[in-house]
Amino acid sequence: MNTSEAKRVLETALLCAHEALTVNDLRKLFSVAEGEESALEADAIKEILAELQQDWSGRGIELVPLSTGWRFQSRSEMKIFLDRLNPEKPPKYTRATLETLAIIAYRQPVTRGDIEEIRGVAVNSQTIKLLEDRGWVDAIGHRDVPGRPELLATTKQFLDDLGLSSLEDLPPLQQMGEEQLPGSLENAAQLMEHNLQASLDQASIDFSVDDSADSSDSQAITVQQADAEQSQSEPDNDRPPTH
Repeated sequence: MNTSEAKRVLETALLCAHEALTVNDLRKLFSVAEGEESALEADAIKEILAELQQDWSGRGIELVPLSTGWRFQSRSEMKIFLDRLNPEKPPKYTRATLETLAIIAYRQPVTRGDIEEIRGVAVNSQTIKLLEDRGWVDAIGHRDVPGRPELLATTKQFLDDLGLSSLEDLPPLQQMGEEQLPGSLENAAQLMEHNLQASLDQASIDFSVDDSADSSDSQAITVQQADAEQSQSEPDNDRPPTH
């Protein structure tokens, strides 16, 4: 099979796929029989994929490499037109959720206590659950301290939904400049939120500026207040000590 035919096969498979395909997945297209070695090496497929990217460079659809493989997707500038086909807006996430997600994305792995220390307010457990249910955040282990709090990190689904191939594709914090980062944890959280928002906008994922859906944050419950309330019930070992 020549390169032109191989490109046609790869293009068809990627356009028809319901999820991203890895290079190993694509190599299976060129196996003569099940279990046999592919007629195309991985490097050859990568070269053809790069050619396909160039072929589609001036169109409304682009071929992109993600953390889980390659896929075709619409370009961000097409969103305004595609939304007219589906006028119903997807559910928006609160500002508190965005801040929490940003801290996890840029400081991972982190515990709930780490997030509370940076944000300065108690984290609503429903905020973490929402991110886990969305498939963006998952527990990857426990910190070896009393209470063994869960360590939270982002998932490959998070990268795929934002159209990123790795965490290194997130906008670096240095882009804002040190002069805009006085050094407080609160300012650090705002910076991480600002940078993550750029990627979310690119992926057409909406976050609401209304915090009313998050009762813990809308009431501005501080970590110290939460600790005082916890002392009347069972202790929470996943919260950093207060001074």
